[in-house]
Amino acid sequence: MDEDQQKMLGKIAMTIRQLSMDAVQKANSGHPGMPMGCAELGAYLYGVLLRHNPKNSHWVNRDRVVLSAGHGSMWLYSCLHLSGFKLSLDDIKQFRQLNSITPGHPEYGLTDGVEATTGPLGQGVGNAVGMALGFKILATKFNEPNYPLFSNKIYCIAGDGCIMEGVSSEASSLAGHLRLNNLVLIYDSNKVCLDGPLPECCSEDTAARYRGYGWDVIDLDGYDLARMEKVFQGLVKKQEKPTLIVLHTVIGKGSPHKAGTSKAHGSPLGADEVAMTKEALGLPKEEFYIPQAVTQYFQDRLKGDAALEGEWNQMHKKWAGEYPELAAEFEKMKSQFLPADLEKTLASVEIKAPIAGRSASQTVLQTLGKVLPQLYGGSADLSISDLTMMKDFPILAPDNFAGRNIKFGVREFGMGTITSGLSLTGLITPYCGTFFTFSDYMRNSIRLAALSHYHVVYQFTHDSIFLGEDGPTHQSIEHLASLRAMPNLHVIRPADTNEVKMAWLAALRYRGPTAIVLSRQHLPDLSHTKVSYAQGMGRGAYIVVNPKGKPDVTLFSTGSELHLAVDAAQQLEKIGKKVRVVSMPCWELFEKQPNDYKDSVLGGDLGLRVAIEAGSELGWHKYIGSDGLAICMESFGHSAPAEALATEFGFTPDAIVERIIAALK
Repeated sequence: MDEDQQKMLGKIAMTIRQLSMDAVQKANSGHPGMPMGCAELGAYLYGVLLRHNPKNSHWVNRDRVVLSAGHGSMWLYSCLHLSGFKLSLDDIKQFRQLNSITPGHPEYGLTDGVEATTGPLGQGVGNAVGMALGFKILATKFNEPNYPLFSNKIYCIAGDGCIMEGVSSEASSLAGHLRLNNLVLIYDSNKVCLDGPLPECCSEDTAARYRGYGWDVIDLDGYDLARMEKVFQGLVKKQEKPTLIVLHTVIGKGSPHKAGTSKAHGSPLGADEVAMTKEALGLPKEEFYIPQAVTQYFQDRLKGDAALEGEWNQMHKKWAGEYPELAAEFEKMKSQFLPADLEKTLASVEIKAPIAGRSASQTVLQTLGKVLPQLYGGSADLSISDLTMMKDFPILAPDNFAGRNIKFGVREFGMGTITSGLSLTGLITPYCGTFFTFSDYMRNSIRLAALSHYHVVYQFTHDSIFLGEDGPTHQSIEHLASLRAMPNLHVIRPADTNEVKMAWLAALRYRGPTAIVLSRQHLPDLSHTKVSYAQGMGRGAYIVVNPKGKPDVTLFSTGSELHLAVDAAQQLEKIGKKVRVVSMPCWELFEKQPNDYKDSVLGGDLGLRVAIEAGSELGWHKYIGSDGLAICMESFGHSAPAEALATEFGFTPDAIVERIIAALK
């Protein structure tokens, strides 16, 4: 790197500082410290290193930057604007304002060039690990001699908070095990937390910890551009392991009174301090000032960026001509291909009942693996129990990414963030599994997937007290209500093999996250559920038993309790009661139905409305009314066989009928 380029990168860094200070000050909200401290890093990454094309932010082989330290969003917005993404100066001036595309923390799909939704600390690290793993998979699958179709790098910027959060440890441990040599984690080591100096809460040797994970570790002065060039270009030429760069910076660099302190972390510098900082740095007083030389530099760079993608497109075209079968599979994965006859294929899968929901799902998964090349997944050390293994395909291993089964280890939160990263490759539909109660460990990763519409499928098994002897520590009670409360997440609790098949179809058709919640215990098949997707699961709720005339009782149920509802209905009919039974496997899909359909299921006088579900009653009164009867769990469970628990908690046809008769009196 010559002296002229260093000077230009210095101007870019100062511009990043100015834009970040001004935007945070104008909003009177935000975090100026990280953007100011990491300005040279931004200048180098976006001004020199990245192989991408801002005019086509979806080019599949682009290098990716994930800002795990999402509170420093103005660093990213400044870099994106300067380098030519669809982010205007007016957008920067609307930082943190209503309906702007520059929210307080970066959001995928909202802002051009933002690669992942970040903010809850540490999750961006997991997303980056997922992306890196995804592109190792894709490179193994599609690269051929002289055709390095996938050769990109994943760069992730993390702060002290990200490094301390446990999710980054989970994800980093797996990345080290798999030797992901396309991943570079840049640790902004400014030794300052929001609450004060880092030594007040942390004294670990982070570098030693990462070496223990199997990473390479490099120390780097965040303001030595020549050394920065040497380190990063060395990694481009040769990288054997995931690499942690400990970047030594000063938070709020340039601020006369707040640099190096927590005062630069979570609030604006203040008008006077901004003015003094600009004076100290030799910056103009004008707000949101961008030197013409900086603008011109990036305009010139854009030509090279476009040429880079153009060269790749030509290579892809030649590759497709030589390897037409691979090219066809590439297009299937890119389009998230679903066969037109997939519903028919799934409906014809032979599954002998009674059978556990988890086992029925495993059988479905074997068929899906054969027809959907984009499907990859695994489990948090539970594949023999949550039954997530695709038996026709091998397990991914260090330096061998030809398999389609991923052993995530006992790292549920990390697994959630990694599967989100896999989905962000744009060519992989990931799924992952664990016991339903452990969705608590994953909850915030599921939440960000829902916020961002990541296409991920969660297979949760052992869904209620009926898992039995493992007891209340493992028995889900509040989990259905908790996940149903999350916007954009489809929660599906199928009742039998028919609904399990259609649950997978629903999950694959929905371009967002889905939780399929499955039983450990065996369940019978119901003739009532053997209907088309459009008549059943696709509606979210549908009538499975319908009497002639006005019902005296209407039973609403899901999952393993639906057959209890049908049995109870038969008993009630024997004593002269007219009973409607409604299966409600997916509330979210039901709420999306036209009002006339919802009225046909729920409208009018349905008599006594009863919800039957072995979980919390929270949410059910929306459908059964305040005077409806909720036969649900009101406490934690017990350690006992499932049959004993059914009797203890009243989940038998006789007990259900008894409660209904009492309520009718």
